[in-house]
Amino acid sequence: MGPRVAGHNCSLGYLLGNKKQAYKDLQEMKWCSGDDGRVDSRTVYVGHRSPPGSDTHIVQKFCSNRIVSSKYTLWNFLPKNLFEQFRRIANFYFLIIFLVQVIVDTPTSPVTSGLPLFFVITVTAVKQGYEDWLRHKADKEVNESTVYVVENKKLVEKECQVIKVGDIVQVTEDLVFPCDLILLSTSREEGVCYVTTASLDGESNHKTYYAVSDTMKLSTDEEVGAVNATIECEQPQSDLYKFVGRMHIYGDTHEPVARSLGPENLLLKGATLKNTKKIYGVAVYTGMETKMALNYQGKSQKRSVVEKSINSFLLVYLFLLLSKAVVCTTLKYVWQTKFFLDEVWYNRPVKKDTNQFLHMFTDFLSFMVLFNFIIPVSMYVTVEMQKFFGSFFISWDEEMYDEKIQEGALVNTSDLNEELGQVEYVFTDKTGTLTENNMEFIECCIDGYRYSHKDPFTEVDGFCSTDGPITKLYGRAEKEREELFLRALCLCHTVEINEEDQPDRPTKNDNCRTYISSSPDEIALVKGAEKYGFSFIGRENNYLKIQNRSNETEWYQLLHILNFDPVRRRMSVIVKMQSGSIVLICKGADSSIIPRVKQDHVEEIKRHVERNALDGYRTLCVAYRELEQDEYNVMDSQLNEAKLALHERDRKMSEVYDTIETDMQLIGATAVEDKLQEQAAETIEALHEAGIKVWVLTGDKMETAKSTCYASRLFRNDTELLELTTKTTGDVDRKEERLHELLREFHKTLMQGITNHRQGSRKSWMSVKEYGLIIDGSTLSLILNPEDDRQSTQHRMLFLQICQKCTAVLCCRMAPLQKAQIVRMVKNTKGRPITLSVGDGANDVSMILEAHVGIGIKGKEGRQAARNSDYAILKFKHLRKLILVHGHLFYVRIAHLVQYFFYKNLCFILPQFLYQFFCGFSQQPLYDAAYLTMYNICFTSLPILAYSLLEQRTSIERLSTEFKLYKNISNNALLQWKPFLYWTSLGLYEGLVFFFGAYSVIRNSALGDNGQVFGNWTFGTLIFTILVFTVTVKLALDTRYWTWLNHLVIWGSLAFYVFFSFFWGGIIWPFIKQQRMYFVFAHMLTSVSVWLTIILLIFVSLLPDILVTVFKNSREAQHQAKRRLPSSGTSTVFMLSQTTSSHSFSWSE
Repeated sequence: MGPRVAGHNCSLGYLLGNKKQAYKDLQEMKWCSGDDGRVDSRTVYVGHRSPPGSDTHIVQKFCSNRIVSSKYTLWNFLPKNLFEQFRRIANFYFLIIFLVQVIVDTPTSPVTSGLPLFFVITVTAVKQGYEDWLRHKADKEVNESTVYVVENKKLVEKECQVIKVGDIVQVTEDLVFPCDLILLSTSREEGVCYVTTASLDGESNHKTYYAVSDTMKLSTDEEVGAVNATIECEQPQSDLYKFVGRMHIYGDTHEPVARSLGPENLLLKGATLKNTKKIYGVAVYTGMETKMALNYQGKSQKRSVVEKSINSFLLVYLFLLLSKAVVCTTLKYVWQTKFFLDEVWYNRPVKKDTNQFLHMFTDFLSFMVLFNFIIPVSMYVTVEMQKFFGSFFISWDEEMYDEKIQEGALVNTSDLNEELGQVEYVFTDKTGTLTENNMEFIECCIDGYRYSHKDPFTEVDGFCSTDGPITKLYGRAEKEREELFLRALCLCHTVEINEEDQPDRPTKNDNCRTYISSSPDEIALVKGAEKYGFSFIGRENNYLKIQNRSNETEWYQLLHILNFDPVRRRMSVIVKMQSGSIVLICKGADSSIIPRVKQDHVEEIKRHVERNALDGYRTLCVAYRELEQDEYNVMDSQLNEAKLALHERDRKMSEVYDTIETDMQLIGATAVEDKLQEQAAETIEALHEAGIKVWVLTGDKMETAKSTCYASRLFRNDTELLELTTKTTGDVDRKEERLHELLREFHKTLMQGITNHRQGSRKSWMSVKEYGLIIDGSTLSLILNPEDDRQSTQHRMLFLQICQKCTAVLCCRMAPLQKAQIVRMVKNTKGRPITLSVGDGANDVSMILEAHVGIGIKGKEGRQAARNSDYAILKFKHLRKLILVHGHLFYVRIAHLVQYFFYKNLCFILPQFLYQFFCGFSQQPLYDAAYLTMYNICFTSLPILAYSLLEQRTSIERLSTEFKLYKNISNNALLQWKPFLYWTSLGLYEGLVFFFGAYSVIRNSALGDNGQVFGNWTFGTLIFTILVFTVTVKLALDTRYWTWLNHLVIWGSLAFYVFFSFFWGGIIWPFIKQQRMYFVFAHMLTSVSVWLTIILLIFVSLLPDILVTVFKNSREAQHQAKRRLPSSGTSTVFMLSQTTSSHSFSWSE
């Protein structure tokens, strides 16, 4: 037995006894060794077969394929769940109060705080336990499912959970992959398979995966079982779209053949095999190390502004609680210093306590227990229920449902419902968010000549003249250049053909071709070439097939694909022509292509590109380069070496791409139209009217994005645009200096405009001049990351001030990271404005996660954005209702809920505090223990829950048309200190009325017809009855939108209180020592004075609130009446806005 290697990973060369290979592997692995010395790569033995020539085979230790998504087990559920629940401050506070009641001789029973706490803990535990049981059930179903593994060259049936890393697994069509597999071979001759990953990223399109070229021909269990190979790959990580590895395949010789492995070779657990009868794959990641399992990790917790307000209010009430306890403790000992008050003649003398400070501390704790109900613990449960049930209203909204795909809006987290009503900034992507992402080929340019299939002069072959120089009018490029350009469109892409039978689709030449690609742009370009006579008809064994105008099939060997990435903004292919020549074909954004080409026809094509961008089209440039065989051989070795690298493969590949994609010749450019989404312009106008600032963050070029902004009415014709782009900053040497000058100039312009408006507003009704800002990615980098750190803060402050004074901002040529930086910069400004990001693609995920609220659109670029968002919608137009209607209602409802809970608990406890002044601070409770326990749980909980779910203080119809109403609740208006103090004052007033009103009546000790005396429990019950009726009727008065459910819970709660009081006081309970409430409630109601007192005090308590409400309603009615009065000025403004809007829209068309 050879020496044992530490851990379960080791160098391949070491195992083979190859010293040179071992040294190379160890040098490469140095980069991935952490502080603990663990090597960050793994070696997998395919089929658990040792490589030839190795003296030892170390048994590797990887995790099993057992999936555990559950959180608890039968043994740890109780302690773990209790620990998690008592981490919440409110639960922990009431636990301490309960323990104090148990340990210290307190005036109230431990049941009064223990039962509500037990109720809250139990309900939460049952909910979480049930959810975890469902996860256990799902795990068991997956773990015990049947899979087929190749062992000893035979197919063996096993349970999914026993698969080990290195096992060769067979998967048949329409089945889910049981673990992460490297594709060895498929039933297709070309070695590809089609997969859907809807369960991982929501993408329903078929994706193509490729088998390793040396194993793709293996088709039987015996052939696959005989493979002798090892795989080196990175350790498990959660990125679904990234994988780095290499495969060493051993033949008759001991020298292995190395092949690179990437994400196109990795079949992910959870994905489904489609249009392929069967595949063989080797397991590389299993169980909890699969990418699907690693992606179960939750996103960072976002807290709403309402939660922060609750914590602030809680501190105030905690201070009130401590103050009451300190005051009562102090006054108690002041009282006891007066002998004639403390030592009454009918009591035995009280022995003085030797430990006075301990006695004072226990008294302080007793008063804390007595007044602890001022802290509304049940509010947290009610808020959670309100958020959870309220989120269904978004999912059930029929206006946000799409009939085409049979899907509606999706709520991924209900914790931020009310945050939708506080949005101040909206950051939106352009392509697929504002636009349809449904690309249509419009025209192209070849050597300066325009070709448009929509032009009336179009010939049969689809070509026409146009807009080049005068000498090129009504001309066309050379035929060879035309065909080269069209062949480039047919070859430079990653489009696949779906071979499924689709009889409902129109056919062409009796052959139905449905194109599949991750990018709609590529499909549009392939279809565009098809209109001009060149058709892409598929790929086969690394050969691309094209049908030319003569219906002849041309074959091109695909040598390399240089994949697109958002940094390079281009992609290339290297193909071998039928003539034997080797050609590099490259397409990409003009900013990334033009600097890399020779300057022939560049200016003519640039003019064409700029004109198309102004028309709102998406543009791409196409270039090519002929390669000599020796030149290609060097490139081939560089590409293969970079592909085989385990360390920093992406960086090395990018460097090789940069060296290859140079010295090209520009052939032409394309124009593709991406139409504006339905009602996108109206949605942006509504957001502007609501006081929300909209920023567009896009990777597109400035001209295209600018045109879209005009069409979507983000910019108007009278909007003055301020540009911070590479065009305005000028030369490289003076960029930062010029940027500083522009920032100061723009800041001065905006400040002067605001000053002029303020001076002129007294003399004129004209609106303030609107400004818009345009900035590109390179200029933003200068602002955020300047070479001189001293200028960073100054530049950023000036930039932010300019942005805040502009009505709209367009950021173009943005990288995904820059989008997130913009959002972070705005949300961290003074005032901490609430931000919302909306996007549809993977490049929008970073800004969606960064914003306070993230909205994903279920678009054509996949579902990564929707999967990482807080809310997912189908169209951009749905954003209007989500924010301005649902957000408004959610915020108003929960704000009222929070204020109401603090108010009703203050009304509840204030009489208890006042009662201590009349009982010698003896800690005598005013209310019975049953009333203390059930006040928040039963008597007053359901009405406010129903109110917070159903109330519409402003109707949905009005919110859908009067968008300015959103401004009334902005800046957390309903949870500021002013409304909080109003509710607190109302609670103080009503508590005083309850106590002293009842006290003035109860002083007449004989209220009964028989002259029977009313005692302290009658006094407390009278106050409690007035309290329950007052706070419930107060909620009824606040209700504007009545449903049968509101009636049921409001009047039902009052009826239940009366029934319970009769029931509780009508029976002698054997488990209670003191029957102090026996017949108290029934006997109290026999007095006419009590009836009159209850009615009168309820009216007096609610009178101030009624008067305030009447006053507010009258003012609102007067305001609405003034708005309905005819006014020539108003009509003129309306006509101007209509003219501007229509002009802007017609201009964009």
